[in-house]
Amino acid sequence: QVFTFNSVEIKVKPSVKVKNGAPMSIICHADISKSTEFQLEHNFTIFKDHKPVFITVSDKGDARYEISVAKSSDTGDYRCAVRADKKIKWSNPVSVWVAGMTKPILTADKNGVLEGEVVKLRCELPEEEPPLYFCFRKTKTNSTPKERCQYEHYRNFSVVEFSVEEGDHILQFDCFGKRTVNFEWDTSEYSNKTLITVREPFIRPTLLTTPSRNITEGDRIQFECSTAAVQMRDLEIILQKNKTILKSVQDEKVLKYSTIATLEHSGEYLCKVEQRGATKTTKLNFVVSELFPKPKLFASVTKLDENKQLNLSCNINGFRRANFSILRKNSNGDIPLKHSETLTMRVNVNHTGSYTCTAEVKGIVKESKPVRINVYAPVSKPTLSVVGDLPVVLGKPLQLICRSVSGTPPKTFTFYKGKEAQKTVINDTYATFLDENIRLNDKRGYKCGARNNHSSGMKTSDVLNVTVIVPVREASLGSVPYGEVEDGSETAFLCSVKEGSWPIRFRIFRKTDHDVLVYEKSEHADRVMWHKKTMKRQDTGTYYCMASNQANVDVRSHPITISVILAAWKKGVIAAFVLLTLAGAGALALWWFLRKKKKGK
Repeated sequence: QVFTFNSVEIKVKPSVKVKNGAPMSIICHADISKSTEFQLEHNFTIFKDHKPVFITVSDKGDARYEISVAKSSDTGDYRCAVRADKKIKWSNPVSVWVAGMTKPILTADKNGVLEGEVVKLRCELPEEEPPLYFCFRKTKTNSTPKERCQYEHYRNFSVVEFSVEEGDHILQFDCFGKRTVNFEWDTSEYSNKTLITVREPFIRPTLLTTPSRNITEGDRIQFECSTAAVQMRDLEIILQKNKTILKSVQDEKVLKYSTIATLEHSGEYLCKVEQRGATKTTKLNFVVSELFPKPKLFASVTKLDENKQLNLSCNINGFRRANFSILRKNSNGDIPLKHSETLTMRVNVNHTGSYTCTAEVKGIVKESKPVRINVYAPVSKPTLSVVGDLPVVLGKPLQLICRSVSGTPPKTFTFYKGKEAQKTVINDTYATFLDENIRLNDKRGYKCGARNNHSSGMKTSDVLNVTVIVPVREASLGSVPYGEVEDGSETAFLCSVKEGSWPIRFRIFRKTDHDVLVYEKSEHADRVMWHKKTMKRQDTGTYYCMASNQANVDVRSHPITISVILAAWKKGVIAAFVLLTLAGAGALALWWFLRKKKKGK
């Protein structure tokens, strides 16, 4: 008895997409080949999303899983496995979509609320499986619904809270659910509708003023804000102007606020009543007529020299019945100078500052715009000096500083190079100038001027003459005779530079393991001559010279080599001595030879 599985497949009837509530059949079919006709028992298992949902045993090639009423929870991937004897065969998976969802159930924790309270709603899909989306809708009378959605990963219900706002009289709530299937939304129908009636905890407040109109600066005014409430506990009334709280009362139904009217009291006022989460407001535009305009302060002059006379006067255009005062502004409080329309004084630098005046009518005080008065002391004669070390080196920048010790700031400093103005700086006591173009022919002097707003004008410093030092350049070393020098003879060394300011320091060195200084001298010239009277054999070597001046830049020459050789007369003596020695040796050899010959005979 031999058999084999040809295939196992799964089918869905009427189709893989079924409407919610319709019947649905999952059919598993096994195609088997047998060597002979014999009875073979099959074990069928149908899986949904990898979980077994139907198991049966049959000797037929088909198994049928009937679902009389399909629900959205039956949506998923189905697959079947057939086992016979020790063999098993799996089908390919089939995706089934039960379109549509059951109708959700909506319940509320109360059917009547006060403004400011909260309604708790619960929307449930008892026959659906999570994850699910729940959307709640709040609808006012004759208005568009407001929707709020919430995702539930593990529950088939959701709970939300809606706050009841001012103007909510009759509210209607409903909900619906949805889920994603094969990247598409599957949405339920709307739930049952729930009606909530809303009652006002208090009425909208009224805001009144006394007097109600024709209010002028100096009049006493009273604001009254009132309401009627179901209960007084936690009731609060607040009066505001431009978000500033003027007054508030609690557990009372009336608020009163009195003050003297000024122009600043014109504007929009807000009466706000709050109780727990409920809020109601009333606005009122309030206008105060001007009793008199702001005064104006006039100065005879705003910039003047010290010891000059200053006249200040205060007046109101077209209005004279007022009490005037002239004051000086101060950070610690304004300082009254005189209770009058005018003020005359002789000023010094300490009178520099801002001045105002005030006018008072019927208890209303108004202040003018400030007037700035500047009193100037003349600048002192400036001094000009060099910043840093002297002297000034050619090619290096020169920084100057100009100081004026006294005088009212700000001061304007001007630098001159010769007669040409180079730079203008505004500062309190000093200014600096950098001349980056120092040339050898810059023999013109520097000076600076300082001035401020004093009528005396500019004062000029003494002329500063700057000496420019030219650094030493291109040193060279020579000798007479050059190269070879006889022992005991005189040699002259000449060290010179191409340019450089005097005096110049010249130094001549002979190179050894440690260079030896053999000559040093400072000259008001561009060269120096060193006469070495007697040259010796140990004077043989390499020589170089170095030159420097006040610029502190050492310049080194190329080296020269001096060889000290034997003098000519010494060579003659040595030659004569050698010849005499050779002659004597020859005579001795001849004598010995003749004697030897004689003995032989």
